[in-house]
Amino acid sequence: MTMATRRALHFVFKVGNRFQTACFFRDVLGMKILRHEEFEEGCKAACNGPYDGKWSKTMVGFGPEDDHFVAELTYNYGIGHYRLGNDFMGITLASSQAVSNARKLEWPLSEVTEGVFETEAPGGYKFYLQNRSPPQSDPVLKVTLAVSDLQKSLNYWSNLLGMKIYEKDEEKQRALLGYADNQCKLELQGIKGTVDHAAAFGRIAFSCPQKELPDLEDLMKSENQKILTPLVSLDTPGKATVQVVILADPDGHEICFVGDEAFRELSKMDPEGNRLLDDAMVADKSDEWFARQNKSKASG
Repeated sequence: MTMATRRALHFVFKVGNRFQTACFFRDVLGMKILRHEEFEEGCKAACNGPYDGKWSKTMVGFGPEDDHFVAELTYNYGIGHYRLGNDFMGITLASSQAVSNARKLEWPLSEVTEGVFETEAPGGYKFYLQNRSPPQSDPVLKVTLAVSDLQKSLNYWSNLLGMKIYEKDEEKQRALLGYADNQCKLELQGIKGTVDHAAAFGRIAFSCPQKELPDLEDLMKSENQKILTPLVSLDTPGKATVQVVILADPDGHEICFVGDEAFRELSKMDPEGNRLLDDAMVADKSDEWFARQNKSKASG
């Protein structure tokens, strides 16, 4: 079964240095700030990780989330660094512009195969830049996650979550899945040993018609799969309220399913997003405060 009405939306990154991260996504990759929001306390669905304090969310992408796969950058004030695990293996995008931006800005690049360059976002998150024009309207091609048992993961993502298997290579222990040909794909890469999410663990988000959310939760319960956050409504001040269910796959990768109708409303591009992010970065005196106290920011 394929779920034509489901969409890949975004991947959530925890960022310790908001300024350097904004520079990477805006100036190197060439993404736009789609919206920026500040929150006084932690999220009910732990969008910002297991932290209670003030945090911000910045959505960045090559275009609106209606038809682009984007990044959600969550910044917890007071946390300067997150220990990386082996769970997130990279995002691949096709953009000769990003390659040329990286060269111009002297952002480190290393060619891993012909025409494909590996680079890192601040915090150590890997990105693979294909030096070519995007084959589709969205340059973001795939997100690669590590799995400890490919067959078990394929059963989960394909049989339970309804993703179509586009490619499968037993020898290389990898598979490519997606909800539609023109959407960003999910690549599962088998690794030896266990998947370690450490403190930097991210989350991948998809949307589905809101009426499917209770059924999805019931299916996971009946299959004895992990539900991290049962169906809950999330408020964003002045914006649409969305319903979400947060799941975990057999390796503990966090998966958010959000009701599509309200999310399309919430995810509308905010023309003020860029200014709101810049203003928040100027107003953020947390680095200076820690320096004055002769302390360093906490590690996540």
